[in-house]
Amino acid sequence: MPSLKDLKNRIGSVKSTQKITSAMKMVAAAKLRKAQEQAIASRPYCSSMEKIVSSLANKLIDNAPELLKGKKEIKKQLLVVFSADRGLCGGFNGSISRAVKLEVKKSKDLGTDTKLLFVGRKSADTLKKDFRQHIIEIITGNSTNPIYSDALSISSKIVNLYQSNEFGSCKIIFNKFVSAITQEVTLKSLIPIETNNLDASNNNQVSSVYEYEPSEEVILEELLNKNIATQLFSAQMESTASELAARMTAMDNATRNAGDLIDRLTLQYNRTRQAFITKELIEIISGAEAL
Repeated sequence: MPSLKDLKNRIGSVKSTQKITSAMKMVAAAKLRKAQEQAIASRPYCSSMEKIVSSLANKLIDNAPELLKGKKEIKKQLLVVFSADRGLCGGFNGSISRAVKLEVKKSKDLGTDTKLLFVGRKSADTLKKDFRQHIIEIITGNSTNPIYSDALSISSKIVNLYQSNEFGSCKIIFNKFVSAITQEVTLKSLIPIETNNLDASNNNQVSSVYEYEPSEEVILEELLNKNIATQLFSAQMESTASELAARMTAMDNATRNAGDLIDRLTLQYNRTRQAFITKELIEIISGAEAL
């Protein structure tokens, strides 16, 4: 049976942990609103960019740039993985790591090698043991404060690697923000551009609204690089909002669990204290009767 001192120290330790988890929950909740607004605000722009590129791509199937079609002859793909730089956010990083493992295995079965570019170090730390030879680079410091210039930098790296024939296609994996308690792991093709996810009515609508000057080929060439940066930036904002939501939920659960543990330890402390008092009284009474 633990001593009263041990129980008291344990209760104090759990209370300190509860204060930390409660503070982390409040910080995540305060940051979540701004991150959520940014992620939701980016969706219309990202969607419109996809529609314009898809419309141009459907018109220029024969003369489409390589960046749009991909290089099917190169049996290598690049997987850009968005995760967190820190833990304590529930299953946020674990779900991304499982999705990466599944995609790498699926691509290997199809005869395609996979290279990994990590934005955020937690998933990289998890997968480093099994996929060390696949990792190109690990970029840190972007998970909590997305900046468009960082997305441009990553986009430039991807385009340079693509032009150097390091890979023939590129996909991104990130957690899409749905709600404070729900995040959806999303796999999206970056190169080649996904053009079949828009129905004919959307394409006709885009065609009827936009007229292009200069030529459609020139505009498409210009938009492709911007589209890659836009998709990366949108994915980073979605991942940031999802990370904060997951951390807020995890810290809320941890705070509640700490409260339950404190109640159980306090009850055990009171029972142990009462048992010691009863034992001492019995010893005093027994000694008095012996005299």
